[in-house]
Amino acid sequence: MKNLISLKQATVIIIGLMSLMLIFHTLVLIAIIPYDIVWAGKINSEVNMKKLEIISILVNAFAILILLLHAGYIQNNISVKIFKVIIWLFVILFSLNTIGNLFAESQFELYFFAPLSFILAILCLRIVIDKNLN
Repeated sequence: MKNLISLKQATVIIIGLMSLMLIFHTLVLIAIIPYDIVWAGKINSEVNMKKLEIISILVNAFAILILLLHAGYIQNNISVKIFKVIIWLFVILFSLNTIGNLFAESQFELYFFAPLSFILAILCLRIVIDKNLN
């Protein structure tokens, strides 16, 4: 996998995709995009949607921040081991999200977000197996 995509390319792609997801979830939160196409189509109220979308926005923002820190775009003194653990958690999160999206009632999640979360899981795996994190 290391020969197919560089560490920098994987990082930039993830940051770009996560930024787009951050915008998407913000648009759901402010009701420009209907909330029935997210969270497996199981949101039953606007209050519930707001709670879940805020969680999505925070997770996406945290992931972007971690990747910016890891890539050195933001200077830091955080241990490489901490980055390794957090990025492994992203691999697990995106893998589980892929499985959840495969069983979603929303066709949008099935055909758009399932492949997207799978790609994010693979790209995070690419980052975490890099020798600089070992």
